[in-house]
Amino acid sequence: MSIETLQKLRVVLVGAGYVATHHLAALKRLDFVEVVGICDSNLEAARSLAQRHDVPLATSSLAELAAACPQAVHVLTPPSSHKAIALAALDMGCHVLVEKPMADTVADCEAMIAKAREKELQLGVNHSDLFDPVLMQALEAAHSGRIGELVSVDIVRNSEYPAYAGGPLPGSVTQGSYPFRDLGVHGLYTIEAFLGPVAELDVRYQSRGTDPNLHFDEWQAQAHAAQGVGRLLLSWNARPMENRLVVRGTKGIIEVDRFLQTCRIHRVLPGPKFIGIMVNAFFSALKDVFRIPWNVLRFATGMLKPSPGIQRGAQEFAHAARNNASPPFTGEQALHIARLLEPVCAEPDRARLELLESRYTTLQPVDALVTGAAGFLGRRVVARLRERGDSVRVLVRRAVPAYAADPGIQMVVGDLGDPRMVEHVVTGARIVYHVGAAMRGSARDFEAGTTWGTRNMVSACLAHPPERLVYVSSMSVFDHAGRDPDASMTETSALEPHPEWRGAYTQTKLTAEQQVLDAINARDLPAVIIRPGQIFGPGAERVTPNGVIALAGRWVAIGSGAQTIPLVYLEDVVDALLQAAVAPHAPGHIFNVVDTYPITQGDYLERCKRKLGGELKLIRVPAWTFMLLGWGVELLGKILKRDVPLTRYRVRSLRPLAGFDTRAAREGLGWTPRIGVEGGMDATFG
Repeated sequence: MSIETLQKLRVVLVGAGYVATHHLAALKRLDFVEVVGICDSNLEAARSLAQRHDVPLATSSLAELAAACPQAVHVLTPPSSHKAIALAALDMGCHVLVEKPMADTVADCEAMIAKAREKELQLGVNHSDLFDPVLMQALEAAHSGRIGELVSVDIVRNSEYPAYAGGPLPGSVTQGSYPFRDLGVHGLYTIEAFLGPVAELDVRYQSRGTDPNLHFDEWQAQAHAAQGVGRLLLSWNARPMENRLVVRGTKGIIEVDRFLQTCRIHRVLPGPKFIGIMVNAFFSALKDVFRIPWNVLRFATGMLKPSPGIQRGAQEFAHAARNNASPPFTGEQALHIARLLEPVCAEPDRARLELLESRYTTLQPVDALVTGAAGFLGRRVVARLRERGDSVRVLVRRAVPAYAADPGIQMVVGDLGDPRMVEHVVTGARIVYHVGAAMRGSARDFEAGTTWGTRNMVSACLAHPPERLVYVSSMSVFDHAGRDPDASMTETSALEPHPEWRGAYTQTKLTAEQQVLDAINARDLPAVIIRPGQIFGPGAERVTPNGVIALAGRWVAIGSGAQTIPLVYLEDVVDALLQAAVAPHAPGHIFNVVDTYPITQGDYLERCKRKLGGELKLIRVPAWTFMLLGWGVELLGKILKRDVPLTRYRVRSLRPLAGFDTRAAREGLGWTPRIGVEGGMDATFG
């Protein structure tokens, strides 16, 4: 080990999630810091992050990193784990930086502070918002007297959380107070930075139910501080997204937009009031004409870093740790915030836990369980089962009034990502129809709804075997771009070799299907896999067919429209699923369920236009035009080093599949289209 290496501050990160990437980026820019290890309970996540950032060690526990002789530990895990990790790091002789909030309880915070004092080590908390450049500008203006004596601070934040991705239920699901613990803490320490210590905090909250995993999603707080009143508004429903702060004084107002990275100062001007108002508005608008495009350019080129406050906070703590000096924000300062939070969080936490536990009541055995029962296909599966008198259990993310009114339906509100919930609903179900999957959203949404949901379903069915699991996969798993257009498609046709190039839907469907296949082959899971074609039917008139994308409120059709598309009518798909549940030789097999009746993309779109009229705005684009556009977007992504939604490979993959051989479904399920495309088109479009 070189002398130079020994002289550097040796840092390890605990937690390999989103925040860790910002800490790594910040620390890598400091020549006196060496990141020597990353640990995470998910070892693969730690290894992946370490590899991307050239960190030598990746482990699943902090103790394993002791041999690297760290001097500072950054704790980047959920708050419930902060105390245990911080105490272990302090016992190792390391300075500790924890992300906000410091911990879930006042007692945990006090224990961390006591240990740091005992060991004579630094304990910092990353109150990162105060390092945001525009907020720092606002603080300087406010404290220099530019807007007179301060009167109030208003903070408005409209936000969203990534989808629950499965595993043990996180704080965002189990804690009713989580939104305020997570983001309200930013607002409280920001109010204190302007107005001094908060002496009294009044908090109100309610639930609109937009996100089933976020119980209380509207929060309002009024904080009575030493020098004025702070108000905080947090919403997970209001759109567009915003993150704004308004500071009012006796001689002016400061307006901060943290998304646009602007700080406007409106001061009282001499002359008539309305003239001052107009002048302030004019000059602010004039500045924004240049400032906002400049900020966008800075962000696109990497000059303006995302989450600048997190990164600056990590760097400032590194300087403090190197010199064994007090960090910018100490444990004692964060303790005051924890004492404000604890009493106001107790009741929403109690209400949320009570609701969660109420979902695990004893369930009577049923003929069938249906996941995705609120969706287009799932609803019809439930209806058909009830028409023939089957008792049905449904797992839905939000309550469905029609199901609640039917005594033959057991409705359970929960999430496929929760393994405990999935095991609960599978137990006592004779047949399981796993229809649920993500159909829109971010990559995280698809991972949560499709990959984790199917993983949990397979595990539950292995632990509590039903007579049969019927899993709904997708035609998306096939190799669209590389297929031979003249070859007949069968169950053994080539699968997509580059799912990461196709997008999250294809990638997660392939992964989920493989999970079912692995359980069939290794554990004899009595499962059947159905790959339906493009499902259509009444209520799905606005679902884009193969070879068409929805863009800016319009349907963009690629090619001439002469290509045939693999359609299947809704009722015919339901027939296949019900037959898959009873066909004696179906378990262990995959079946393509598609109507071989030849209909072209152009014919289908023409029927859509007749039905929807002016509601459907259709543009037809030659394939070469889209290929050229894909090349341009792909090139831009390489320049900006960002993933892009359109590439040449995706354009090639837009070619519809056709020419299916359905002998397997006929022979293995006894399935043929009962209504067919022609009848389905009449029923759907008239």
